[in-house]
Amino acid sequence: MTQASEPAAPLVTAEWVSNTLDAFQDDDPAYRLVEVNSPESPDSDFPSRYDDGHIPGAIGFQWDEDLSEATERDILSKEAFADLVGGAGITEDSTVVFYGDGWIANWFALFAYWEFTYYGHEDARVLDGGKEYWVENDYPLTTDAPGFTAREYTPRGPFEHIRAYRDDIEHAIENGLPMVDVRSPEEFSGELIAPEALDETAQRGGHIPGATNVPVATVLNDDGTFKGEDELRARYAEAGVTGGESTITYCRVGERAAIEWFVLSELLGFEDVRNYDGSWTEWGNLIGAPIETGE
Repeated sequence: MTQASEPAAPLVTAEWVSNTLDAFQDDDPAYRLVEVNSPESPDSDFPSRYDDGHIPGAIGFQWDEDLSEATERDILSKEAFADLVGGAGITEDSTVVFYGDGWIANWFALFAYWEFTYYGHEDARVLDGGKEYWVENDYPLTTDAPGFTAREYTPRGPFEHIRAYRDDIEHAIENGLPMVDVRSPEEFSGELIAPEALDETAQRGGHIPGATNVPVATVLNDDGTFKGEDELRARYAEAGVTGGESTITYCRVGERAAIEWFVLSELLGFEDVRNYDGSWTEWGNLIGAPIETGE
């Protein structure tokens, strides 16, 4: 089994993944690759769905079916998470690299990264640019699904310091702490409640009082890779987010917010960043919860 030298950061390149394909396809659980699909695939000229073609050795997870508990509208329980991950041939010591499809690169893959981090997985990575970058640059695909040996997996978490709840939002409002609404300007203003083609999941449009709008597309390059550190720091500084205070990210159901949680926490190294995965689906439906509309 061979692989490229280890990257120093949680963001890995397509070249590194390409050079590590032998390890990702081996039954040895040291390296695992996970494609995370969204509930609805965008119109695209490339095979966005796992069954249509995926990186050799990749395991396929469906965000809404595998990583969420639909009845309670929550992430997986600790026990269900252990069953899913262990059943996929992943151990606590595996280097796990996530990538995915979506209207935005790695839209749901970053939510998977956040959920793995919440349950204490220590070596999680993300493929910069996601699946579209991989395909557009002519890296290989396969329709063969791996059949890895199931493993025992014992989560160390949950680690609640990266997750925000309603009480945390109320505290942030009362104390003027930064909140980053990563949705589109139209969602932030209240013109739209959800992205076009997705079901609306809240009764009201608008944003949480005191939140600033940093649309997730503005932290990415045109090819879906993340912008450089200096540009990212400048973008957030414009929104009053410098890492000096506890910061909360949110969107519609917590998946786009996980992208900017990743930027702030993992790429920029801000110490106290939480993803409010209840997001606008919860806040926009709460009776008596304050909202603001407009820019």
